[in-house]
Amino acid sequence: MKHWLFSVILLLAAHAGVSPAQDGRAAGRYPTKPIRLIVPFAPGGGNDTMARILGVHLTESWGQQIVIDNRPGASGVLASEIVAKGAPDGYTILMGNVGSHGIFPALYARLPYDAVKDFTAITLVGSAPNIIVAHPGVPANNLKELIALAKARPGQLNFGSSGPGSSDHLAGEILKTAAGIDMVHIPYRGIAPATTDLLGGQIPLTFSNMLSVTPHVKAGRLKAIAVTSLKRSPAAPDVPAVSETIPGFDVISWWGVVGPPGIPREVVTRLNREIARILRLPDVKERLARQGVDPAGNTPEEFAAYIKTEIAKYRKAVKDAGVAMDLNR
Repeated sequence: MKHWLFSVILLLAAHAGVSPAQDGRAAGRYPTKPIRLIVPFAPGGGNDTMARILGVHLTESWGQQIVIDNRPGASGVLASEIVAKGAPDGYTILMGNVGSHGIFPALYARLPYDAVKDFTAITLVGSAPNIIVAHPGVPANNLKELIALAKARPGQLNFGSSGPGSSDHLAGEILKTAAGIDMVHIPYRGIAPATTDLLGGQIPLTFSNMLSVTPHVKAGRLKAIAVTSLKRSPAAPDVPAVSETIPGFDVISWWGVVGPPGIPREVVTRLNREIARILRLPDVKERLARQGVDPAGNTPEEFAAYIKTEIAKYRKAVKDAGVAMDLNR
């Protein structure tokens, strides 16, 4: 009787195209082929830098190539949609960020994905404050002077960002409201091209992530005005926080790895543990710390909860700032 029952189970499993242990064995062997890590912006920005740091170490430890696939478009919505609709096997993952999984759900009434339901949270990779940086020719050396300059030139001072709805864009919009100033937003397809124009003097300032512009500040090619976190950054202790002038101001960047919904738990665990191990490596920690990034590496459950908290936080911020946007794809 037992043999007959076992045969029926095998027959049903074969008819479904899967043996009883197939999924588990496949997860246990993961990865058996290259993994595509999609970056929602052009090469050179914070998302790209974080992805390439992980990619090098994952390739070394697993012996499978981590293919960095830059897919700029709609401020990261395009890349997020690709992953949300991807196969749930762990071979297509996304370097998500505060924009794609924190701000956008609060900013846009309609997105082609649900930031919570349409993704598998794997781990928070790191976070960093944005930093207001200006071209050396801008006649302002601190936030008070920048606000005074903007008030003296209403509508004449531009700021660049990595795209509409990004954390650097929202930081600028929230500052405009909080300080009562009028600045013009210039969106780019990623922070790298915005930084290029900033260095060339085509735009006067950006609200960038520290990962992208800290080297230029240290080299004297840009000047730091303020960081957008509640406290000063250990990577730039001499740069005041915006909150020292405008109490309570707090807009930071963060990066985290997510995948399509339904990835097997074994695969999620393997990705999570390996990424967390990489983030604990002394050389990785030192490299990120020099650029103002606080490495994370939390659990999938903690990251999923953090995403929900960020969405709620930015819903309030967007409402308070009166920012209204349509998604142009």
